[in-house]
Amino acid sequence: MTSSPASTHEAALTLLLRQGEASAAELAEQLGVSVQVMRRHLRSLERDELVEASPQSGGPGRPSNRWRLTANGRGRFPDGSEHFALGLLQSLSTALPPEQVKDLLSTQADCQAGRYRDQLGDEPLSGRLEKLVELRRREGYVADCRQDPDSSAWLLQEYHCSVSRVAEAFPLICDQELQVMRRTFPDCSVERVHWKLDGDHTCGFRLTPRA
Repeated sequence: MTSSPASTHEAALTLLLRQGEASAAELAEQLGVSVQVMRRHLRSLERDELVEASPQSGGPGRPSNRWRLTANGRGRFPDGSEHFALGLLQSLSTALPPEQVKDLLSTQADCQAGRYRDQLGDEPLSGRLEKLVELRRREGYVADCRQDPDSSAWLLQEYHCSVSRVAEAFPLICDQELQVMRRTFPDCSVERVHWKLDGDHTCGFRLTPRA
């Protein structure tokens, strides 16, 4: 029986998870398909940002690609961190007064914003936003940004949030996300303009440069 593309995709992802990296030929041999077919599967997975390749010289001739999972690819496999985060927040909410929980989340927002600022550097706002979108993608978000054609503001849209299930149980997490954005871009006025928990299709932030 011929395997479906979806089942071959999942099998290839599982092999890469177990082995760390592999060539198309190695994956093809283990999955019982031709190298040409395996390369098509890998290119499809690459377009979906689940795998990435790095050329590696194996002697004379053209270097061969070694394939490995991206952060998104690893995210396809459950790791239990979501359940841990929910349990931790539930314990904190039970043991501590609400204001103290808010203070802890505010401290976490400060730390995360500081890490972002270090990685974004001192580029113009457009460059920093592009870098942030890439950083968020590595963290499991699906995001993009664009400038408002009628103003100097920028809109950051997040179509998938890596902490959405935690936020559904603890909306305070969304308040923390807003603080992270405001502290990452202190030269902007940052407002939430879309919110999934309020029924919107995405979460969105409007960043307006301060005069």
